[in-house]
Amino acid sequence: MPKNYTYTDAGVNREQRHESKKALRTLQKTYKHTHAGPIMHLPYSNIFPQSADTYLDLTIEGVGTKVLLAQLANKHDTIGIDAVAMAVNDVIRSGATPLAISDNIHAQTSNPKLVKAWLEGIAAGAEIAECPVVSGEIGDVAEIINGATEGAGFDMIVAAIGQVTKNNIITGKNIKPGDPIIGLRSSGLHSNGITLARKILLKQWGGKHEPHDVPEPLGREIIAEMLEPTRIYVKPLLKAAEATRIKAAVHITGDGYLKFNNLTGFSPGIGFEFTNFKPQPVFSLIQRTALELGYTITDEEMFRTFNMGWGFAIITDKTDQDKAMAALEKAGAQPELIGKVTNKRHIEIRHRNKTLILS
Repeated sequence: MPKNYTYTDAGVNREQRHESKKALRTLQKTYKHTHAGPIMHLPYSNIFPQSADTYLDLTIEGVGTKVLLAQLANKHDTIGIDAVAMAVNDVIRSGATPLAISDNIHAQTSNPKLVKAWLEGIAAGAEIAECPVVSGEIGDVAEIINGATEGAGFDMIVAAIGQVTKNNIITGKNIKPGDPIIGLRSSGLHSNGITLARKILLKQWGGKHEPHDVPEPLGREIIAEMLEPTRIYVKPLLKAAEATRIKAAVHITGDGYLKFNNLTGFSPGIGFEFTNFKPQPVFSLIQRTALELGYTITDEEMFRTFNMGWGFAIITDKTDQDKAMAALEKAGAQPELIGKVTNKRHIEIRHRNKTLILS
């Protein structure tokens, strides 16, 4: 029997990460230093008051090991889009409009050609998000950073700050059974689960393919598919928030659909049922290739690790579903009803004639 292969086997221990995050409580003692009132805790972030009626949402994110794919392909001009996307897509979960972006790049060496390409990607992402890049830093840290190719190693971090008025905060509260879950199409892998994907798909890390192979059913080089930039959802989300009341906004990133569990602390007694998935071919390729290597990646593990075709989701009241869908479509998104809120107190996924329970 093929051995089960998980994110932990790939080198990312989900349980250990969860345990480590408990250390974040240490930072709560700093909350007393806010200057305009108490910090507000939301399902996916903390926001802090700027005034009596306005809050700021500050997020910092990176693109993880996707930078290794850019190095392997010697294509550095799109990875900045991913970095911006990871930050601004997190900021909008609170309903905040991104105001400014700052970048931090640590490199083996600040090669002018690479630096220009990295910043071109960041600028392209900022254009999509309609947000200025107001500061940044590049550090030469050759003794710390090792890359997939000689001299091209780097790590990329982007911070974004957004603003939201008190009445427009997306709180995650008052979600109830029957509320629709609307999904926004992803562009593929995005920037999550890359460690698992690399170690199954690419020979460089013990997988099957060379980067320029074109395995069925991709229709293009595997490295191009894996480097497809993360989609930025700023415009569609903000347009939907203008049109109707959004109860929750979920950026489907690390931990996949387990992300929805964060909402149960704000709307107790709920669960989630997902019934509509159209994963891009790269996801089935990962599972099929794993089998060819003697491993099994279960459907449950796929939904715990990857976005499986939906990169962002919102929850509204059922009476607001049509308004939200219309606003999202007008903003150029690809929204579809992908599920609903239940009272089952677990995450249920129906896919390929199977019912999966995520835990």
